[in-house]
Amino acid sequence: MPVATAASQLPASAVETDPETLGWMRGFPPSPDRTITFQDGSFRSFPELRWAWSNIRQLVPTVNVWRGAGPASMLPREDHDIGAVASTTMDGRPMTFAQMLEETYTDGIAVLHRGKLIYERYFGALKPHKPHIGMSVTKSFTGVLAGILVAEGRINPQAPVTDYVPELKASAFGDARVHEVMDMTTGLAYTEIYTDKNSDVWGLRRANGMAPIPPGYDGPTNIFDFLIAQRKQGEHGKAFAYKTVNTDVLAWINRRASGMTLSDLLSERIWQPMGAEEDAYYHVDRIGTESGGGGLSTTLRDLARFGETMRNHGRFNGRQIVPSTVVEDIARGGDPEKFKPAGYITLPGASYRNQWWVTHNAHGAYMARGVYGQGIYIDPKAEMVIARYASHPMAGNAANDPVTLPAYMALAKALMAGG
Repeated sequence: MPVATAASQLPASAVETDPETLGWMRGFPPSPDRTITFQDGSFRSFPELRWAWSNIRQLVPTVNVWRGAGPASMLPREDHDIGAVASTTMDGRPMTFAQMLEETYTDGIAVLHRGKLIYERYFGALKPHKPHIGMSVTKSFTGVLAGILVAEGRINPQAPVTDYVPELKASAFGDARVHEVMDMTTGLAYTEIYTDKNSDVWGLRRANGMAPIPPGYDGPTNIFDFLIAQRKQGEHGKAFAYKTVNTDVLAWINRRASGMTLSDLLSERIWQPMGAEEDAYYHVDRIGTESGGGGLSTTLRDLARFGETMRNHGRFNGRQIVPSTVVEDIARGGDPEKFKPAGYITLPGASYRNQWWVTHNAHGAYMARGVYGQGIYIDPKAEMVIARYASHPMAGNAANDPVTLPAYMALAKALMAGG
């Protein structure tokens, strides 16, 4: 079925809203009409967010994910101009790869083919050395860290959540199993609708430090208190429902099972052995807790390195970083029947497994995805990894998928054909 895109409803094009052209945060001090702040909420408005997503640490507190003292791992280059690769959008429009980048407000894209960096472009406020927020791409890192701890026997996926976090006993998670949190099949009253000012996601953002606390607010002001307050609705284990609080619970389990902060755990288990080029960072709540569901910022090339690690069954930089069993379990996917009721019309036949989106398409592609267009797209058959950061005016990926997903498949086929 054709899927209508929202292109005609967008407020202005990527070129018209380029943050460099508009001059956001330029000057000492910037002029008032070009100043972006956290407290007034302007950082999450369009087009201001086109600057903000590449400059999160100027807006909120953060903690580093140390890259270590070693050299950056090699990303051999073999440039290909793939901008003319043609595709057809889900609503039937012809599109080139370069046009796709512009239409979806891309800030940066890196394409790896057989481990070589064949295409790398930056737009707007993003630069090669600058981290960009990954939004819910963060979840996939949390899931892989959990998978590593499972492989080491530190986490039992069948165990009750309360075995690791007894503080959640009276919450919605009090009778949930760890694997239900990993696959987001918990039954929760929590809602995640960015276009609804009353949705619970805004309470989460106030708690995790990504939204200011309004006057008179008496709700949770840190992640732990917010999770403890969650209420159950429906049965666990029956159906997939995308809710970030699951990932924040999983991050809490990771901390308890490892005895480490999330930032130190990611540094030790992935960032250092991967040979990351730059430190990453998490934004933190008001008591210094990382947002494991949406707070990680990385450079584009380091995001691509992580994608290549996954494509290579967990092996990168001359070593096995993630156990191959963890990667293969993710790539196999979850239960499409449990995924189907969620109604993602741009992802027919897909599933969700340990914080990753699995397409079950002809190439076995799977993805890390975040609002406003963040993503890692791994195509095992085409030996291709796409890392992408963006600042789309619309949060939901339903605005991106009809354009990006056909473009990615067309590129995969072109690379396989030697194009």
